[in-house]
Amino acid sequence: MSNKSKLAILAVISIALAAAFIFIDLGSNWDYALPRRIKKVYAIVLTGAVIAFATLVFQTITNNRILTPSIIGLDSLYLLIQTFLIFAFGSMNFFVTNENINFVISVGFMVLFAGFLYKLLFHGGGQNIYFLLLVGIIFGTFFRSITEFMQVLIDPNEFLVVQDRMFASFNNVKTDLLLIATVAVILITLYSIRYLKYLDVLSLGKDQAVNLGIDYDHVVKRLLIIIAVLVSISTALVGPITFLGLLVANVAHQFLNTYRHTQLIIGAVFISIIALVGGQLIVERVFTFTTTLSVIVNFIGGVYFIYLLLKESKSW
Repeated sequence: MSNKSKLAILAVISIALAAAFIFIDLGSNWDYALPRRIKKVYAIVLTGAVIAFATLVFQTITNNRILTPSIIGLDSLYLLIQTFLIFAFGSMNFFVTNENINFVISVGFMVLFAGFLYKLLFHGGGQNIYFLLLVGIIFGTFFRSITEFMQVLIDPNEFLVVQDRMFASFNNVKTDLLLIATVAVILITLYSIRYLKYLDVLSLGKDQAVNLGIDYDHVVKRLLIIIAVLVSISTALVGPITFLGLLVANVAHQFLNTYRHTQLIIGAVFISIIALVGGQLIVERVFTFTTTLSVIVNFIGGVYFIYLLLKESKSW
């Protein structure tokens, strides 16, 4: 079966699941339920597409399929920002209750932090991509330590608000942020188009990419900025989902078995949509909201991550 046929099948499954999510048990109050379900599905699709794209590009740059953008500490920084705002100003403060302001603050600080890391990476040209990952892990651990310290001191009632933001949830998607998130994703997508043609060559490694005439530092720096913005948007929209990108990117590689990123990106996006929409459908219809989708995704992704580690260790 050709990859075009595989992508067509993934597209049909994605559309079918989205339609099932929207129309199953719609009831007589469809004028109320239908717009809410459409917004929910759109938020899931937007989040899934953003995470799949960012992770696939990140794995291509690092030339490693067991890494995700969360390794550079963006998820930990998001939790630190939310905890600090509630710790310093309270859960009823304007910065916390106003979703748009909170979104801008979260995305802004996460992008600034990523820019700081990238400046460390490319300043002087002496470091490589693994130096960025090492520094990101250190900062991520530092952010988690500060976050846990503030959570110990915080008022128990305020901690409930913090706890609600610690886990990704599609049951209470911040639909008010969909417009600003959509505009941001469209702008960053248009900006990234010019660099996507380099991904096939970048997957060969730095030395081969340089030998083939690519300005490696310039291209990788732009792609890393794109990844940081997209991950920041998805995290601020629904919360941190650690293993989703790892799961869908590797499944796309195995299912399509190609090096062409035009096909891999589309396939990863469809697989992500299938996983999220189908998973949320199961959470609502089978588990009746007794668990959250992020718990299921992180569990399956964690098991798959261990499988990849064992597989890589055997190849060594």
